[in-house]
Amino acid sequence: MTTQTIPDDRSYTEEHEWVLIAPGAALPDTPVKVGITSVAAAALGDLVYLDLPEVGSTITAGETCGEVESTKTVSELYPPVSGTVTAVNTAAVDDPALVTSDPYGEGWLFEVQATEAGNLLTAAEYAEKSEA
Repeated sequence: MTTQTIPDDRSYTEEHEWVLIAPGAALPDTPVKVGITSVAAAALGDLVYLDLPEVGSTITAGETCGEVESTKTVSELYPPVSGTVTAVNTAAVDDPALVTSDPYGEGWLFEVQATEAGNLLTAAEYAEKSEA
């Protein structure tokens, strides 16, 4: 497996999701983007379907809110933060390959108006756990 660069401008979960909140930062007043990591995207392979939470729905950190389906497997999504979903990346829903090709950019999954953060890791902590 090739070592992927894990951006340090965001926080991560052990379940391979990221949230665009700097490690240790307070929850912002604006919605934050959520996606899956390059480690998860590489492990899943070719994505064929995204089942994302609906705009307006309330999600809870660590509780399933959707699925990412590849030609090999289905993986559940566990949001890194609790809050209300404010947007879904329709471009990624229409073309799930975006998630694989650019997981930290155009391949984001949804935005959340966060009310509480789950158990978040820094990029270094995530990299260490994902190699184990």
